[in-house]
Amino acid sequence: MNRHVRPVICPPQCVVRDYYTTREVPVIHPIINVNRQHIVNVPRHIYQPVTRNVVMDNGYTSPGYTNPMRGMDNSHPNQSYTNPMHGMDNSSPNQSYTNPMRGGNCCNRCR
Repeated sequence: MNRHVRPVICPPQCVVRDYYTTREVPVIHPIINVNRQHIVNVPRHIYQPVTRNVVMDNGYTSPGYTNPMRGMDNSHPNQSYTNPMHGMDNSSPNQSYTNPMRGGNCCNRCR
């Protein structure tokens, strides 16, 4: 009773085995470096010294002559003294000095 039977062939089953291999791909990220120089104005004060030679000639004084400026006290409020170099009266506190080198009108700080 042994008969030969033909075998039944089924469709094939597909078994997939995935393997991964790395490959580097270059990705470029451009970076721009900017160097900025900022100009800041800073005042540079320059002072020009002026030297004046002043000759004070009191002349000849007689033996009985007294100097009227000698007994003057500047601390007394009713006395006034005019400085011959500046033409200012020291008794008035509101007077201002004008720099003769600048003329007094070069900028807001000189007024």
